[in-house]
Amino acid sequence: MHIGPHRLANNLFVAPMAGVTDRPFRQLCRRLGAGHAVSEMVTSKRELWDSLKTSRRANHEGEPGPIAVQIAGTEPAMMAEAAAYNIDRGAQIIDINMGCPAKKVCNTWAGSALMRDEAGALAIVEAVVAACAPRGVPVTLKMRTGWCAAERNALSIARAAESAGVALVTVHGRTREQGYGGQAEHDTVAAIKAALRIPVVANGDIDTPERAAEVLRATGCDAVMVGRAAQGRPWIFADIAHYLAHGAHRPAPATRDVQRWLTEHLSDHYRLYGEASGVRSARKHIGWAVRTLPGGEAFRAAMNMLDDADAQWHAVTRFFDHLADRHERLPVPAAANPDHFTLSA
Repeated sequence: MHIGPHRLANNLFVAPMAGVTDRPFRQLCRRLGAGHAVSEMVTSKRELWDSLKTSRRANHEGEPGPIAVQIAGTEPAMMAEAAAYNIDRGAQIIDINMGCPAKKVCNTWAGSALMRDEAGALAIVEAVVAACAPRGVPVTLKMRTGWCAAERNALSIARAAESAGVALVTVHGRTREQGYGGQAEHDTVAAIKAALRIPVVANGDIDTPERAAEVLRATGCDAVMVGRAAQGRPWIFADIAHYLAHGAHRPAPATRDVQRWLTEHLSDHYRLYGEASGVRSARKHIGWAVRTLPGGEAFRAAMNMLDDADAQWHAVTRFFDHLADRHERLPVPAAANPDHFTLSA
């Protein structure tokens, strides 16, 4: 599969998630089977580009290509400038955010709120494509099915975006009104795929290998994008790839492998954020990784009291040492039990 001139390893994408898909997490998912990863959104407001938050989001040190950066905003000229800014800092693909449902984003008419103004949305697409095309950088678009059930206009926007030069469209099968509630529907995604010549990616509720296969079959899409299901389970991409190739599940990963992946991820995380901020922001990643494991809830509660990176890292190591003594392979959620675990165990 290609995005513009870039050939991807496979058709399994990591979704851009604010506060989650930073460089360490993207690299981990790529290492464990994802063929493509898009950064968490970067603002188009110039006055925020030098902020610590934006500089971390724009950090691509050591990241394998193609490097895809998602930009968010409401003004065509500002979005074009943001695209150029991120290309100068290593972006090889620019993704336009027209799918974020967060109120703080939509209240400024960015994210999925752009879909309420088709002319304005198209002006942004045209401006970004015009800024990227001379530099050989393809533009992709991520959107929802519409603002609400009565305003499902993703098909018309997708057609206009393709005509404007967008190289790929990703569709989350929910309206903005739904947020992340209810169930994603992929009939709209299938209609968009049938109407477009460029690649189309399906997103929303793809949380198992079976679901990935089902959505690819039902929509005819070129790829699937996984978001929340990769939190704490970044090897889901390799699980999906195996299922698509063989029609069967592969064994659960070895507990020692999961321990190594998580502790290496933590070390990379601390390097990016520093100790004080890194310990706090790492808690969610650790929590996602242990929540369904025996003793996981008790461990998470105790781990959240730690403020030292070294103590946090060693606590995670001991937790998985303890788990590996009893389970060679990671226990599936159904095997979880109310075992107790303390940080000193």
